[in-house]
Amino acid sequence: MSDVSQSPVRGLGFAFAAFAVFATHDAVIKTLGVNFSVFQIIFFAMLFAFVPMSVLMLADRQVDNFRPNHPWLILLRSATSLIAMSAAFYAFTVLPLAEVYALLFATPLLITAMSALVLGETVRAQRWAAVMVGLIGVLIVLRPGVTQISLGHVCALIAAFCSSLGSVIMRKIGGEERTAVMILYPMLSSIAFMAVVLPFVYRPMEVTQLGMFASLGVLSVGAQVMIIAAYRAAPAAVVAPIQYSQILWATLFGALFFEEWPDMWVGVGASVIIASGIFIVWRESRPSVSVRNPILRDPNPRYDTGPGPKPKHRRPQS
Repeated sequence: MSDVSQSPVRGLGFAFAAFAVFATHDAVIKTLGVNFSVFQIIFFAMLFAFVPMSVLMLADRQVDNFRPNHPWLILLRSATSLIAMSAAFYAFTVLPLAEVYALLFATPLLITAMSALVLGETVRAQRWAAVMVGLIGVLIVLRPGVTQISLGHVCALIAAFCSSLGSVIMRKIGGEERTAVMILYPMLSSIAFMAVVLPFVYRPMEVTQLGMFASLGVLSVGAQVMIIAAYRAAPAAVVAPIQYSQILWATLFGALFFEEWPDMWVGVGASVIIASGIFIVWRESRPSVSVRNPILRDPNPRYDTGPGPKPKHRRPQS
């Protein structure tokens, strides 16, 4: 029986709105980065996101406890989340928004490669070709030897790599761990780590700046809720490619608020990366290719929470 709540149009609407909110979230990070350390930004952003996210998790009646079935892999996932988030936040503060997105969009390519190399899954020639083409797009954006590769570029690539590793871990244990467990532990570990670092980097905040920190948590949770709604209303293969709309918002926000104008090569490289990513998403959406579709559920490098609850058919049976 078909799900009466399924509506591709509504799903697309939620997805476009969610990724517009995430782009706004990243613009706020860039604004705060002028005056505050990345570690202070992450601490308060996570702190303000933790309470509403906890309420959402506790509202899930299927969650009876938060004990992980794979504690060491959850610890590794928490570490990759912390590194990815720190690196992405730093990249947003020092690079043009559109340039950061272009590099973060390499994540689906790396997930595909890692699924083959780490998990031993079958990746056929077409998807390997898409990975190679996408990596060429990364080189077009970076242009090594022509332009200087900064720490911000390196951090954006580190964020993409760690997000990909987190997705591979999710793929390995996702059928045996509750979504709440995979969200809670990375959040708590990140808050704890940043709390240790915070005294060394803390700068006093004005009321308006504190409001901006709070807005990061609100925007993140709000976007997450909309992404969950999008995946419930429309097939994952419809929703997943909408993430690439963020580069349009990044270009607009960069021009309006930060006087950033991406050059031609960033546009060309981003187009190559996006085309490769969309091809991989399309291939992953075919049941004959992959039944677990990691690309359709890749983690968010801002908070590494993924796109929400796992599909019902993936939940372990009691």
